Order: sequence, then structure tokens, then C-alpha cells
Amino acid sequence: MAAVLERSFLEICGFERETVQRFRDITVNPGVNSLPGAVKYPDSAGGFYYEESGKLLSVTSNRFIHWTTSGDALQLVEQSLDSNLLNNAVRLRIVNCNLLPGGVHLQETQSHVIILIVTNQSVHRLVLPHPARMYRSELVTETQMQSVFTDIGKVDFRDPQNSYVIPSIPGQFPNSTASTAWLSSEGEALFALPSTSGGILIIKLPPHDVQGSVSILELKQSSVMQRFLTGWMPTAIRGDQGPSDLPLSLAVRQLENDAFIFALCQDHKLRMWSYKDQMCLMVADMMEYMPVNRDVKHSSGQGHKLRLSFSPSTGLCLGVYLAVPKRGQFCVFQLVSTESNRYSLDHISSLFATQETLIDFSLTSTDVWALWQDDENQTIVKYINFEHNQAAQWNQVFVQPPPAEEVTVGEEDDPREAYLGSLFSPSQFTTTALVKALQIYRRGGEKILDLSWEALKKEVTVAVENELQGSVTEYEFSQEEYRQLQVEFWSKFYACCLQYQEALSSPLALHVNPRTAMVCLLKKGYISFLIPCFAVDHLYLCSEGHLSNEEEETPVTDDPDAARDILQLVQCLRLIRESVTEEMACVMEKALEHMQSPERAAEQVLECLLSSDHDNVIEDVQNKMQAIQNPVNAMTILLREMNYEIETPMEDNLGAVQPLNVRMSLSQLFGSSAAVHLVGQAVCQNAMTRFLLCRDLLILQQLYLHLGGEVYFGEDGQLYQLQQDLVSRTSHCLCSYYLVRWASRCLSTAVPMDTLEANLQHLSVLDMSDSAALTPNKSVSSPQTVVELFFQTVARKRIIYQIYAQPDTPLTQAVLNWSELIAAISVYLLQHLWPSNPGFLFLECMMGNCQYTQLQEHIRLISPWCQVNVGSCRFVLGQCYLATGEGHKALQCFQEAATEVGKEEFLDRLIGGSDEEEAASAPRLQYYNKVLRLLEDVGLPELVIQLSTMAISEATDVRSQAALQTRIFKHHLDLGHNKQAYEALTQNPDPCRQLDCLRQLVVVLCERSQLHDLVEFPYVNLHDEVVTIIESRARAVDLMTHNYYELLYAFHINRHNYRKAGTVMFEYGMRLGREVRTLNGLQKQVNCYLCALNCLRLIRPEYAWIVQPVSGGVYERPGASPKRNYDGECAANPAGHRIEILELKDLQKEYILARNRMTLAQHDPNSAAIAGNASAVEMVALLIQAGLFDAALSLCQTFKLSLPPVFEGLAFKCIKLQYGGEAIQSEAWDWLAANQLSSVISTKESSATDEAWRLLSSYLERYKCQNGQYHRCVINKLLSHGVPIPNWLVNCYKEIDAAGLLRLYLNYDLLEEAAELVLEFVDALLGKGHQYFGIERPLSATAPLVWLPYLAIDQLLQALGENQSNINNANLHQKLQDKLALYYKHVSQATIRRQKNT
Repeated sequence: MAAVLERSFLEICGFERETVQRFRDITVNPGVNSLPGAVKYPDSAGGFYYEESGKLLSVTSNRFIHWTTSGDALQLVEQSLDSNLLNNAVRLRIVNCNLLPGGVHLQETQSHVIILIVTNQSVHRLVLPHPARMYRSELVTETQMQSVFTDIGKVDFRDPQNSYVIPSIPGQFPNSTASTAWLSSEGEALFALPSTSGGILIIKLPPHDVQGSVSILELKQSSVMQRFLTGWMPTAIRGDQGPSDLPLSLAVRQLENDAFIFALCQDHKLRMWSYKDQMCLMVADMMEYMPVNRDVKHSSGQGHKLRLSFSPSTGLCLGVYLAVPKRGQFCVFQLVSTESNRYSLDHISSLFATQETLIDFSLTSTDVWALWQDDENQTIVKYINFEHNQAAQWNQVFVQPPPAEEVTVGEEDDPREAYLGSLFSPSQFTTTALVKALQIYRRGGEKILDLSWEALKKEVTVAVENELQGSVTEYEFSQEEYRQLQVEFWSKFYACCLQYQEALSSPLALHVNPRTAMVCLLKKGYISFLIPCFAVDHLYLCSEGHLSNEEEETPVTDDPDAARDILQLVQCLRLIRESVTEEMACVMEKALEHMQSPERAAEQVLECLLSSDHDNVIEDVQNKMQAIQNPVNAMTILLREMNYEIETPMEDNLGAVQPLNVRMSLSQLFGSSAAVHLVGQAVCQNAMTRFLLCRDLLILQQLYLHLGGEVYFGEDGQLYQLQQDLVSRTSHCLCSYYLVRWASRCLSTAVPMDTLEANLQHLSVLDMSDSAALTPNKSVSSPQTVVELFFQTVARKRIIYQIYAQPDTPLTQAVLNWSELIAAISVYLLQHLWPSNPGFLFLECMMGNCQYTQLQEHIRLISPWCQVNVGSCRFVLGQCYLATGEGHKALQCFQEAATEVGKEEFLDRLIGGSDEEEAASAPRLQYYNKVLRLLEDVGLPELVIQLSTMAISEATDVRSQAALQTRIFKHHLDLGHNKQAYEALTQNPDPCRQLDCLRQLVVVLCERSQLHDLVEFPYVNLHDEVVTIIESRARAVDLMTHNYYELLYAFHINRHNYRKAGTVMFEYGMRLGREVRTLNGLQKQVNCYLCALNCLRLIRPEYAWIVQPVSGGVYERPGASPKRNYDGECAANPAGHRIEILELKDLQKEYILARNRMTLAQHDPNSAAIAGNASAVEMVALLIQAGLFDAALSLCQTFKLSLPPVFEGLAFKCIKLQYGGEAIQSEAWDWLAANQLSSVISTKESSATDEAWRLLSSYLERYKCQNGQYHRCVINKLLSHGVPIPNWLVNCYKEIDAAGLLRLYLNYDLLEEAAELVLEFVDALLGKGHQYFGIERPLSATAPLVWLPYLAIDQLLQALGENQSNINNANLHQKLQDKLALYYKHVSQATIRRQKNT
């Protein structure tokens, strides 16, 4: 690590890239009028540090307040390097009053921060709570804290106890700028300022929490006793003082019961007053300490300044600056007291300064810090140790140079981009300067408020482009003319920004905190900080006079010979730096930007220097080169000091060994956005300086090689060593610093929160989302560079713990030393950023925060020359390509990174989340698995397939091969590559995984309806498994959603296995009848049975049978859990069913039954749920009910069921129609149309009733029965409902079974009809109308035997005889007796004749 020199410092700007700081405006009205002809005081500034600002375990650590005054305005800002302070900026306007330069004084008590303000007409006191009172606990864990100004709006500025108007008598001396203020031990606020009489006017306000009155007194030199005044004093006590005694600068030092007031007066004398005794204790003439003072002694002093410093070791020291024309002098004294309470000054040192105008100076216990501004308004800051500096040599502070007056626009550069790059480059222009310039450039308009960094850049672009377009009068331009116009208008705006930046950069004061050794430069528009300069940088940057004084001591080496060589070498480098023009520097920049050889670029620059050496610079360089005894050693030492390469990564989790309160405090250290910005700027400044140094060193080395033997090289072989080793090392160092400089300037990209969350989710796939380096930063309030982003999110805590983990760090009484901390932090941060170090946190951080563009550029810049973490870089580059949608590039990067697995720490952590033994045995395979998971999460299946195919060659065990083949299968299947998915399935060596893949293939192809592919695959050695899978799926899923049965049918048909195909379709039909009782289901069932019939018809008759599937659809699936009863015991398997063989005729019956179900459902959809699984008998009843008599009769014949129910149903339909209304008549046509009626020629239109009777008649004619069963059941149905029997039916039935008809009449007490029937029947037997009764031949001796239903006739006669009271019955009874008598007579005759014939 490079040593730090305390003798020189660098300035870094403290303004952040944010919107204009918002001040809360508060107006204070003391009730005075503005003074006529009042002098406008110059702007001033100051700072205040807390007593415990240097204590680690304190709420006020690294916390301070600074302010600026301008006219009547006082701007107060509280800042912390550890936490972001809220409500930390306030602006007070004191109406009609001008604040005195240096008229703001802050002091702290245990519970309050007191602000004492002095104006030209009033004094004020503000009482604010102390941070320790706001946050009582030492464990402050918030990243944001409330400032002491948070509740300033609650302060009563009109309270007479806290403000007072300076009376005109004795009054304040006009135009005087001196003042001081302090708090007494009792809490009183005292203000001291020059009085109109030349004395010191002291105003005392009572304690803020005690009621009291304001007191005024005047310290005068004329007498020991002073007049004590209360309230307003009407007259002044005037003595023998003259205006030459007027105090020019006041300071106070408090003791326990007294306060010493020091006044540096116009007469060049320093006076010390005791406030308690109200007397002058000492007068010292400063002219006694000046070498020549004759002319000065008799003139009034102007610009003298006085500062105090107290430390326990040195006591009270006084610093006096004597402003003398054409020169200035600092005198440092120590206050010495004697036993008799007399005081004197012990002169310590006199320091002479340059002729520049002193702005401010500060005194510490060891140093004098001074701030000047020269005639060209250039800021100069120096400091000197006033005790141990015999040569009186001031130490340099290298101030921040102002932005370049002009922007160089290359021929290939876009002017707009070039100017925007300069305007918005880090630490170049404040936001305030840009906003003010934009406001002026837009000629007023709306006030610009709260613009983000990007929005401000857009507004600037629009404003300049609009101005350019508004000035154009011609419509056509050449490209060169338009480019010139762009340069013109952009340079105009740039010049405006320069003016405002210069005004805001005007230095006002120095703020030195002796508690932390932090030095700040307070400027009009912002604050900057001074950081210690490293040894190499000090030598390279310091002036010629300082460099010549380094010969006695060079901190980079203890060898005096090497030290002299280094000084000579640095002088050569400085000469080269001064002679390198902007064009030459641009050559080097472009070469590095475009990844070209730095050595070749240095040769080109050297050639330009040699060809344009008009000032003999190269000759001077050669002369100095001759004085270097060992140039290789000197260069080696310089490169060693600039190299931040370490062999092993820095340890993590170093803070775990510390106590909790210490860890909590360390976690907050340097955690504010201001501190992050400062650290980033420190690294940037270091990289910029080192880059120039390495560039000049490389040019010098090329000069050595160019001169060859003309230059003294000391020992032999040094030229070869220079050529073979040092040039490459210098080139490497140059590229490294170029990279760090780029990173410290490159702004990070604002990323939406959802993008960060999505990225974190992708990283969680890698099991790395818990890494601190990959945790996205969600609390960025202003744009950051990528280095600042890295420091805030990842590096800060690691570095702080690294610093305080050193064994020589006493944490219990740790003092926060700014110089040591910022130097150590810079070194450790540079080690993290150094590309040749094994650590990879910086690139991890960019990846975790979605800084893909910056990450790609970083890798592009290091790829040609850096050979460290090559694989890790390729991996994160692949992540970038994934984020930008370039998947194939990402895959290539991931493949290239695989070769470095096991060699790099980041890649080892990447696979560290896996099983350790497995990762150790096959690390590259574990890497592939992680990448595959990432690609799957991003959604790039094609790349997963490619990488898995490649990874199979790395897999040696069956398990890994099976997992990769499964992955390939899955993604081929997802992409619709069915053939490739099947090939991957067949190549899977694990039977279990193969079966899982096969099952998934079947399911997915079915869901996609890609059944052709599924059926056509050969399934070598997998046929039974496929059938089992499809069968189990078919029996487990909804029949109407998935068509697994049809798939299985096609599968068997394709392989000519017709019996199995028929079995499948028959089972399908059975389940449809049970589970899908809808019309669609019934239609499918009919089709299924048809398919099953077709399959069996394709088989030879002796094999045309199937086994009937198990009823109930309960199938045991492979791997299914056993069924349990209510007690949790395994349920007993159901008893085995008897195997039933179904032949073709059985399937035919099922088909007909199913078809009738479908017919019924088509006729009446509501009946589908009932008919779905109805038996044949049930279906007949349903068909009859629906009026589908044709179907019912057909079904009865198929299943050999009796027909009477059909005839009875139709008879009942006829009865309903005959006695029903029009509605029934109209409904009847639907079911009548469903039955096949024979066409009948009719002269008139038939009714539904007629058609129904005709249908019944046709059925009776079609379905004949020997005993007239169907007629009988019809007539019985009619008679049971009391419906008269149609003549045609009577005639039909009596021809078939007259006896049956007679019995039916008797059953229903139709005696008259029965008697008439008997009479007709007897007549028919006797030969009258015998054809109507189906009698071929009437009664005769030769005819066949005839008979009468005697039993029925006897019952009729008995019934008629029992009711003789009815005349009709009596007549019928008689007729019947007569007719029977006649019949018996003929029977007897015929019998006799038959006997005779025989």
C-alpha cells in the first residue's frame, strides 16, 4: 500500500449530483428599518464541529454544521458522513439587517445547540435540541436521521429573550465586521463587537430558560472600573481612544468563571480583556514581530485577523495574521500567565505568506491553515507546521481545477454528446450552476424545481436544440455547417455554465475540525474536502520548488540513492506531462478506449514529441535521464507504489468478533450519501493522477528504448529488463487506472424496482441472492457512479471492518481521524476495484444492481489484457446478455466460463450451494446445472436444450445423464418438438424417469390434440407402458374433456389389435352411459358401440369376443395408495367378479339399447339423465312414456320382452287424446311423427286422435297373437278407463277370441254388450255372419266341431237373472234363453246326423 504524506493534500468537491438543495425559508423580523447608506458586507462562511464528532460510539460522529451569509440571508446546513440527515438545510432572512462576516457562532451544551447571530442592527439566539438529546441511545441504526434543524420552525424568533436590537448609543461602530459571541457558564449569551467609541460593546442575553433582561456594557481602556449598563444607555462614556484602536478582529476564550476577549486593533496591537474584571489585562504590539515595520507602524491596519487554538498540551495559542501591503505575516503566540495574574505572549513562530489576498485562516495546536485568492481568482490553500518547520516551507494543497474553458470535440464525436459529457461529468458542475445557466439560456420562463439528473440533462438538450433551431433561417445545410452550428450554441451554453460555476466556487472560509483532522473548504455554492495525498501523487503534482526540497527525504524509499533517482525520474515525468498536448493525450485515451496497444500509442506520442520539440523539452529530459543511476530500480519502486494487486481476496465478516455496539457504529461509519460521494471522488482523483503518471512513464520508457545505448543504464541487462518487463507492467498499470478512472466517472443507471426484484429472483435460482454483493441498492436519492454504488452497497462495511480489525486499533477509545480513514478506505476500495486482484465483488455488485451496460463496458475494457477472473467475467457478461435479450451470446459466454470452474473464487461460490461432495466430484456439471436453472427461470428453452446436450458429455453417472435427458425432453416437449422429445425419452437411462417422461408425453400431446404423433411413435420396448399410462389416464380423467379412450382405440387400430380396440371402445361406452348422461354422451356411447362392433366384425368369428369390463369403473392404478376405511385400516379388496365373455350378438344388443337411449334423449333431452344407464325393461317404459312406440317395440323384440305394455301405453295415449284438449292434441303430433305410420288415403284431414287410433290399429295388425293377447290388453285398458271400445277393435277381437271379449264384458259388468255378443256368436255358429267371428264353417253335421263359452254364458245368464226388475235385462235374458234353446236344438240335430254318418 502506498504511504500517505501528511505534507500535501488534495481537494475533492463535496457537491452531489442531485436537484438543487431545498432550503426551508424562515423570515425573522426584528422590527428595524434598513440603515441609510449601509455598507454591503462581503459573503462569508463558517463551520462548527461537535465535541464528540471524532468519537466512534457517538451520535454526533463525523457530523458538523456549516453556513454561508450573504446580505440579510443566512444558510445553515448540517451534514454527516455517517447518516443522511433529514431537514438539514434552512435559510434565515433577517429583515432590514445585514449579517456581519463571521457573525455566526455556534456552541453546544449537553442538551442544546445554540446559534448566536450578529447583524449590523441586532443580535439573535437560536436554541435547538442537541442530537444526543434527540437520539439518546448509542445504537443508532437508521440510515437517515433528523437534523437539529428539523424543528426550527417551532422557534419563536420574536421572543425578546432571544433577540435584541443594538441601540444607537453606545451602538456598533459603523461598517465594522468584527464580532464574537459565546455562552457563559450560567447559560447567558454574550455578544462582543466594536462600539462607536472604539471600545468593545458587550450585549448579554439572559439564559434561554430563565426570565431576565438584556444587559449592555462597554469595555474601555481609559479606566479600570467600567460602567455597567442595564437596558438602553442614553449616552456613551467617551475617553481618550481614537479610531486607530478600533478592533479589527475579535476572539474569545472561556474559562470557568471568566472569559478572555482578544481584540486585534487597527493600531496593530493585540489587547486581552477580562470580561469578569472588565479590564484590559494585556497589550502587545504586533509590529515588534515584523522585520521591517517603520512604514507600517504609523498606518492603520486593515485586514488583520485573529484566531485561537487550545489544547491540553500547548495551552492557549493565538494566531495573528498581519495584513501588510505587498506581504503578509502569520505570528503564533502562546499565552503565558504568571503567579501575580499577569499575562504575556510567548512568540512561537513567524510565518511569511505570499502576496495573494488572504480569505481566511485557521489555527490548530500544530498547524496554520490558510486560504488565499490570487489576482486571477484562483484558489490557493496551504498549511504549515509552525513549530517543526525550520525552512518555513508551506505544504501544498492541490485544489480542484475548474472545468476546462473549452470542450474539445473530435472529428468523430457528436458535439451534443461531447458537451453533455463535460457538463454532466462527475464533480465538474454543480446542479445549481446548471439550473441557473439553463434559466438564463431559456430567458426566464418557469422556475426550474426538483429536476432529476436525467431530467435536467433532457431540459438542457431541449433548450440548446430549440435555440439552435430558432436561429436557423435556411432549410438546407451541409453536415459540416450543421456541426459548426451545434458547436457554437453548445459552447455558448457551456460558457454560461462556466460563469456560474466560477461564481459558486468562490472560496469563503476554511473549516478545520481538530477532533477528526478534517479540513473543509467552504465556498459560495458548495463545500469541498481536503484528503491526504499519497507519496507518489505528491511527487508528481507538487511544484518545482517543493520537489527540489524532497532530496533529503523521499517517503517511497529509505535508500538515498534510489530516492535521488526517483526524484530525477519524477522530474522527467513532469517535463513530459507539460509537453504532452491535448491532441497527444487524446491519442492515448482513444487507444485505451478502443482496446489498442498502449505501447504503440506511447510510441506515437513520443514520435510527435520528437518531431515538435521546439522548446528542447526532450533534450532537457535526456539530460535528467543521464543523472539517473538505476532507472529500472526507480521505475520498479514507482510501479510497486502504484500497484494495488494482492494475492488473496480480502477476508469477509471481519466485524463479527466485535461487540454489538461497536459493530452497529461501524456499520454506520461513512454511510451517508455525502461520504459515499467523497470516497468515490477520492478514488477518481487518485486514478486520474496515477493514469497521467503511468502514461508519462510509459512514454519515458519508450524514450529509453528509442535512445538505447545513448543513455546510461547502470548494470548490464537493464535495457532488456525494461523492454521485457517494465514496459508491460507499466502498460498493465496504465490500463488498470484507466479502468478505475472510467468506473469512478461512469454514472449508474436508475433501475425500476420491479426490474431489481425480477433480477433478484433470477439470482435466487443461483442460490446467490443472499450475497451482499448481489443485493440491490434501493435507497439511492441521487445519481451515483458505479464505484459509489459499489462502495455504498457492498464495499463500505467490508472495508470499515477491515480497517478496525487491525490489531493496533483500540476500538474502545477509537478516534475517527479523517485523513487516516479516507486514505485507508481509498486504498482498500482500490484493491477491490483493481482488475488483477482475485476478488470479484465489484462486478457482482453491478450484476446485482442491473448495471448491465456498465458491466459490459467494464468487461470490454479489461478483456484484452487482464487474465484474472476470466471465467467469472464471461459468466456475468452472459448475465448481461440475458437481460438484454441476447440469449445465444449469453450461452456462448456461459460455455466459455465453464472452463474456469474450480479455478476462480466466484465460480466456486456459484456452485457452493450444491451438495459439497457432488460439487467436488463434478464441479463443471454442477455449474451447468446452475446455468440451466437460470436459463429455465429466464425462459429460454432452446438454450437449455443446447447446454444440456453439451453437458451430457461431462456427465459420467447415470443419475446426471438421466436428469439432463429429462431436461432435454421437457423443453423439447414444451417447444412442440415432439419427435426430439421422444428421442430424448428413449435415450434416458433411468427407467423411472423414462416412465415419468412417457407419461408426460402422453398427457401433453393429448392436451395439444397432437394425437397423430403420439400414435405413430414406435415405442420400442415401451408398448405396454404406453398402454398402461393411457388406460390409467383414461380411467382417471373426465371423459368429455380428454379423449384418452379414442387415443387408445387409435393406438390399437394402428397396430391391428382389433379385439383390444373393441374392448377399449366398449369400456368407453359403458362409462359414458354411467358418467355422462347427456345427449352428447349418449351419441358418443352409440358411436363407441358401433366401433366395438366394427372391430369384432374384423376378427374371425371364433375370436370375435371380448371380456366385459368391470362394472363400476374402479381400476387399480400403478403406484396408487391403498384405500382405507373409517378406522384407517386398509380396506379389503372387493370380491373378484366373475369374468363374463361378450360376443358379437351381445354387443349388438348393447348397441341397440344405446341407440334407443339416444333416440329418447333426442326426442326429450330432459330424459337423458334417466336413460343414460337404464336397462332394457326400464327403457321400454321410458320409450312408451315418451310415445316412441316403434322404438319400444323394436327393443322388446331385441331383448325378447313382452309387448302388452307397449299396447297398453299406446291405448292410454289414445284415451288421453280422445278426451284431451287442443294442447294435448298439438303435443301428440311430436310423438306421432316419431313412429312410422302407414300411409292412408283419406278424403278429410285426420286429427291426432285419429292418427293415434290408426297407429294402434296398425300395431295390432302387425304384431299378431293367436290368443288375441294384444287386443285383450288394449280393450282391457280402454274398459278400465270407461272408454267405449271402437267398433273396429271389437270386430277384430271377436274374430280372434270372442270368448275373451265376452269375459272382458263380464268383468266390467257390460251385460247388454255381453248379451249382444252371445247372441251374435250363437248366430254365427248357426251360420249367420260366421265369418265375423273367424268361424270357417257354421254348425253342421259335416263341419268341424264348434263350442260356446258356457261358463261365461252361465255367468251372464245368472247376472241377468238376478236383476229381473230391469225390463231390458229381463228381455235380454229371455232372448238369450231363446237363442240358446235354438242353438241346443241345432246342436242336437247336428250331433244325430254326425252319428248317423259315422
